[in-house]
Parts: sequence; C-alpha cells; structure tokens
Amino acid sequence: MKIQLYDTTLRDGTQGEGVSLSCDDKLKIARRLDEFGAEYIEGGWPGSNPKDMEFFQRAQSELKLKQAKVAAFGSTCRAEMDPADDPQIQLLIEANTPVVTLFGKTWDLHVTEVLRTNLAENLRMVRESVRFLKENGREVVYDAEHFFDGYKANPEYALETLRAAIIGGAGTVVLCDTNGGCMPWEIAEAVQAVRREVLGDDESGTNGHRPPAADVLLGIHTHNDSETGVANTLEAVRQGCTHVQGTINGYGERCGNANLMSVIPDLQLKMGHQVVRPEKLKQLVDLSRYVSELANLMPDTHQPFVGGSAFAHKGGTHVNAVVKHSMSYQHVDPELVGNETRVL
Repeated sequence: MKIQLYDTTLRDGTQGEGVSLSCDDKLKIARRLDEFGAEYIEGGWPGSNPKDMEFFQRAQSELKLKQAKVAAFGSTCRAEMDPADDPQIQLLIEANTPVVTLFGKTWDLHVTEVLRTNLAENLRMVRESVRFLKENGREVVYDAEHFFDGYKANPEYALETLRAAIIGGAGTVVLCDTNGGCMPWEIAEAVQAVRREVLGDDESGTNGHRPPAADVLLGIHTHNDSETGVANTLEAVRQGCTHVQGTINGYGERCGNANLMSVIPDLQLKMGHQVVRPEKLKQLVDLSRYVSELANLMPDTHQPFVGGSAFAHKGGTHVNAVVKHSMSYQHVDPELVGNETRVL
C-alpha cells in the first residue's frame, strides 16, 4: 500500500523545547525533505510569528520543489464569524500554498470550555471554513484535533465533526491524538469506527451520512506523551490510514511527535508499505543528522534505526555472533537506512 508522507517538522517540530530553526534553515530542510520523498511539507502557521510569514513569502520564489506540496497550517474560523471575514483564514489564503491544513475541534469539552461556543456552531465553523478554502482553490487537509479524546467522550459528535469536514470538501481527514495519551488498541477501535460510520467502508454503517466523495483519505497524527507515538501510527495504518504525519527525529511539543525516523522504516521494512524509494530510505541517517545539525541539537545516539548506537555491539557473545553472521543480533540490515554495524 502506498503511504502518503506528510512532514510537520517545520511547524509542529519547532514547538519542541530547545528546537529553533531560522527561515533559512526551514527552506533548507524543505528542499531536503522534497529530495527525500515527502509528499507534503507543513511550513508553519501564517500570522503566528514573523518567521513563518517570512517562510511563506520566500517559499513562493525560492522553493523549487520536485514533488512535495507546501502546506500552510491554521484553525477554522472563529465562532459567529464568516470565514471570508476571519483575518486568520485570510492569512491562510495569502500564504499562497497549494495546500492548507486546517484544524478544528472534535472534543466537545474543547468546543464548550475552550472555544466557548455550542456544538452546532462548531460544526458550521468546520464545514464552512473547509468549503471557503476549497472555493479559493486550495487542497484541504483537515486535522481533527483531539479526535481520540473526543471519540472517547462523545463518539457520535466526534464522528459528526469529520462528516462536516468532508461535506465541506476536505480531501484528507486526519485523526489526531493531540494529547498523546492513547494506546494502540484505542486507536484501532476509533479508526474502525471512522471507516465504518463516516467513510462507509461497511455498508451497514454511516447512519445515512454517506460522504460526498468516495476517495477521502484517512490520516493519522500522534504525539509521544505515552511513548506510543510510533506504535499508534503503525496501528492506524494497519487499520486503513494511508496518510501519515510526523516529524524528523520526533521533534515536537512536550514529549514530541511520532518519529518519522522510525515510522518510515517500520512501515516500509516491517509492514511492506511503500513510503519512499529504497535508494531514498538509505538516506535516512543523513536526513536525521542534517536536521539535528540545523536545529543545533545533539543527535540521539540511541535512536532506533538512525542512531550511532542502533547497530553497535559490545557484549562478547553478541560480538562473536555478529562477526559470524551480521543478522544474528540485528533486526534489519543497517545499510537499508544508511547506518552501519559497529563493534565496540
């Protein structure tokens, strides 16, 4: 199965403590991600800070990408406001990107206690914001913020928010574990429900809410607060998600995002999915180190697949076996990801 790779290092990754990228750094990373094989590169949130504004302005003339699409990130319109009158929505248009990734509320607690509006109004905000962006020629990726927490609290309403985005015209709907607290089995249950009740994969589902397009893609966006970001992403793909979001080296707010340095080889080498070309996968270590260098962060030597210690052997029995047969104590050939076996 072909997996759509969406990188959010330049936006969500920079939310991490100690992560700081200049505009020049972001442009360099975008070029490298395009060369690597990412299909979407989330550049930032227009209007949130001067650096992101500069990035989108310069990207229009300086980024000559081969395949990747740049996405601007932002929220649905405000309560009781038309999207056309919302300054934040206007900034998304002015970013002049082919893709806009729009996030909206799916957890009823956030609707009533954070946005301080009612559930029906939130559905309007989602539907009309997506529709406005589509009418202005943008491909819309809809990030369902706090989807899994929302599904636990009020399943029907959480699903209804997805229907609103699809009716508005979203081509991709992304289920987000924003707080990073879900377990893989919770991910599985919720994704199955979305496929059955919203996308109509099971004809017994949908409750009469058949989506307007049969080709809506389902995506996953996880955080690592419970150390399950990668596992939850893999489980979501196992349950049918084909759009995967994450960051290089797992950079991100609090405990980070799903680490693409593990997600990509797991999907490709362990699960048999197509993410990037094999020759590009061999650049994984170089990509990891390139981004950490630009971020002025020390590489994590114990990081799976790409860390310097990932295929390092010290124990006598292990060393003896690896010398005889390299795969005796290694789960994959390190050369497949651009790493190497080391004997300490």
